[in-house]
Amino acid sequence: MTDLVRHSSSISEAIALKLKHYRKAQKYSLDDFSRMSGVSKGMLVEIEACRANPSIAILCKVANILKISVADLVEVTDTPKVYQITADAMPQLWEGEKGGSARLLAGTPGPDMLELWQWQLFPDEQYNSPAHSSGTKELIYVQQGTLTLTVDGQEHLIESGNAVVANTDHEHRYSNRHAEELIFTMTVQEPTN
Repeated sequence: MTDLVRHSSSISEAIALKLKHYRKAQKYSLDDFSRMSGVSKGMLVEIEACRANPSIAILCKVANILKISVADLVEVTDTPKVYQITADAMPQLWEGEKGGSARLLAGTPGPDMLELWQWQLFPDEQYNSPAHSSGTKELIYVQQGTLTLTVDGQEHLIESGNAVVANTDHEHRYSNRHAEELIFTMTVQEPTN
């Protein structure tokens, strides 16, 4: 696995190689894995062939079934016990219609994953997320603007300088309904089920 990852030149290649490796190591056929993850077999084939750019939601579903973190899938290098992640190694995993973005700043490997994200949403931009696995929590700090966080149909306004703890094992949405650019940092902790 290490040699495969060293030779991958992109995040898409790393995802393709790692998904195939972990899926086969756990002896899941494409049909079984599709049924368990809720991701179509065709999409899985495209991802493993490095012909698709999977969404954050798909990466979360796949990682959850494999009992690994999203960081395990997108990391293109092996990591020692302590390591610095340079800005150019932080993958952007979502781009909004108006130029917003979600960047995975850092993440721990393994099933009890912990991830650090930075989000940027421009006015009238939003991201809809399906429910994460049971017990998932997000810590969000708003650096600029006002975040409208909707969890399980209830809206919460989080203004600049404030933080929130949210259970995100329900459908949720991050929205910028204001004229100012929104920037927030988020930590996601998804326990092993």
